[in-house]
Amino acid sequence: MTKFTDLDLDEKVLKAVTEAGYETPTPIQAQAIPHALMGKDVLGIAQTGTGKTASFTLPLISILAKGRAKARMPRSLILCPTRELAAQVAENFEVYGKYHKLSMALLIGGVSFKDQDKLIDRGVDVLIATPGRLLDHHERGKLMLTDVKVMVVDEADRMLDMGFIPDIERIFGLTPFTRQTLFFSATMAPEITRITETFLHNPVRVEVARQATTSETIEQGVVLHRPSGKKGADGEKREVLRRLIEAEGELTNGIIFCNRKRDVDIVAKSLKKHGMNAAAIHGDLDQSVRMKTLDEFRSGELTLLVASDVAARGLDIPNVSHVFNYDVPIHSEDYVHRIGRTGRAGRKGKAIMICFPHEEKYLEKIEELVEKAVPRLDSPLESAPEQPAQDEAEEKPKSRSRSRSRSRKNDDAPAEAQAGDAPSEAAQPEAKPTRTQQAPQKTQDEQPQRQSGRSSDGNRDRSNNGNRGGRNNRGRGGQDNRVVGMGDHVPAFMLREIKIPKATRRKTSDKDEADQGVNEDQGSSGAAA
Repeated sequence: MTKFTDLDLDEKVLKAVTEAGYETPTPIQAQAIPHALMGKDVLGIAQTGTGKTASFTLPLISILAKGRAKARMPRSLILCPTRELAAQVAENFEVYGKYHKLSMALLIGGVSFKDQDKLIDRGVDVLIATPGRLLDHHERGKLMLTDVKVMVVDEADRMLDMGFIPDIERIFGLTPFTRQTLFFSATMAPEITRITETFLHNPVRVEVARQATTSETIEQGVVLHRPSGKKGADGEKREVLRRLIEAEGELTNGIIFCNRKRDVDIVAKSLKKHGMNAAAIHGDLDQSVRMKTLDEFRSGELTLLVASDVAARGLDIPNVSHVFNYDVPIHSEDYVHRIGRTGRAGRKGKAIMICFPHEEKYLEKIEELVEKAVPRLDSPLESAPEQPAQDEAEEKPKSRSRSRSRSRKNDDAPAEAQAGDAPSEAAQPEAKPTRTQQAPQKTQDEQPQRQSGRSSDGNRDRSNNGNRGGRNNRGRGGQDNRVVGMGDHVPAFMLREIKIPKATRRKTSDKDEADQGVNEDQGSSGAAA
């Protein structure tokens, strides 16, 4: 078995590695370090968690052991896709290079330009940077890359996902043609292959595992859940996550990955609200907050870290017991990197993913990439989607029965009114006759005008005299007294009876008799003529 002492590393580097507690290199380290020490370009392909960072930090420290840096002209350059990964690489250099007097500068966003400019002005042996901040310093005239001896690109596939490929090509053009290049990635997309063919010179390809494979030490599973409705889908998903976390008895800590930054904050607040020790980390947070959150997670003060893909690549947190994918990754390669945060260095881990129906297409792509099916798990809310459907089915017959009872009540309103009002009438004193009852009987020509106020048998419903409810029932109209062409509703003014004073009726009758006499006289005179 190969040991670090067999890799021709610098003695001071070996001493630092031994004090760090490492004796046996990982496969990627055992194969890449010898070629890097010989000055060859290396193309390293290995899954996440296999020790790629030490594969270039250890030989780089040995190569730079001799020599001195010039002001604003770093001797080596390491490019990282995220601030967290760049800070982690810097920590590794401090551990493995503590017996060397190598200067180092970290150029990342969220830190003052002035402090970084001071380090560059002194001259640095190792420059660790993200592409954006590096180009900012170069455009300001504070940095020159013409003296770079070794250039390292870490997590190249993540650079592609984040849109850094044009920046990487530009940075390659600023470095000397004679540089040594170490290129590491977990997957090899066609665009990355094109870059390696353009900027690497006869690279040694080191591939210790099939591309986009997951570690055998990680127990995987996916929960296929169908929400009861679109409005409550997000709430159900958070409840599924909480129940999955509560069901894991061996959970010591875990990382929860979301596709969107907005969901990261929402999920973190939801977990806190339910009494869980959780915090959020994503690209919109201040760098000091992000570093503090990571330190608390590493130390064990924080149990659950809710993160976007900014934390999916390269973060070396050895003792992560669980990874939860709150969302199915849109890019299938991200699944490999996310679950690679657990089960590192031969440890066992568990990765659980929540999949809703609209995410099943992404799940299929993941299974195609890893060339195996992700085991299905039962949803903790398996009965939840069925319950609303049952409730709705139970509510519908009730509403129908109510409507039917109401219609029956309206149809039988006169009979029920007579039966219900009889006791009340017996208890009340005899009502005085109304003006309608005192009025003389109308002629047959006038009766159709009052027909709507009568019941089906042609007699007025006397049980409702003086009762507004009975009058309202007549106003709504039953089946027998509906007005054709106006629906069930009859305007109230059409149901009012015209009450003519007695004096007016006498005058009208006298006038009618006079008119009748005139007509008879005209008829007789006409006949005489």
